[in-house]
Amino acid sequence: MSRGLLITLEGGEGCGKSTQIRLLAAFLKKKGKSVFITREPGGTRVGDGIRKVLLDNKNKKMTGICETLLYMASRAQLVQEVIAPRLKKGQIVLCDRWMDATVAYQGYGAGIDVRWIRSIGDKATGGIRPRLSIFLDLPLKEGLRRATSHKKADRMEQKNLAFHKKVLEGYRAIARSDARRFKRVSIQISDSVPTVHDKIKKEILHVL
Repeated sequence: MSRGLLITLEGGEGCGKSTQIRLLAAFLKKKGKSVFITREPGGTRVGDGIRKVLLDNKNKKMTGICETLLYMASRAQLVQEVIAPRLKKGQIVLCDRWMDATVAYQGYGAGIDVRWIRSIGDKATGGIRPRLSIFLDLPLKEGLRRATSHKKADRMEQKNLAFHKKVLEGYRAIARSDARRFKRVSIQISDSVPTVHDKIKKEILHVL
């Protein structure tokens, strides 16, 4: 069986990744593809435990370096236990966040050296890179509003507006520097879920 594809969805808080990744999986399955959905941090027993630590509001003093290392630990476990074996079987793996999130959040947002992040990332991912990454670019304040409209804000969502602006700038910088892989999908506040799904499908069809 041919090697599979890793496709990732990225974006700031409340951009709709979770909804869109489910719709994308259904679309690909209708085309006869074998698809598996996972997320970061998490996706394994170890990773889910790390996720709880990262998002717990009690851990307000956690540093950017600590965050980076925890995200990388979860990622390394996910690659070894889930992603690499499924790619080897020829599956399409859809992942909610990937290395780009660490670059955007901990690099641009928290000011951690991006070269250091990428060097650790090379080890954590075993050299696996997404074939395509979809960046859902929703206006910042609307995203934060949506993220907390139905639940209490987690530790990352509670970071200040200046932090989230830097994260969004980071994602846009990645889109400019790696345009072949990292595709920016601009989302208007008025866009419906099906409208965003159609925008994503156009990018996916190029890869398929």
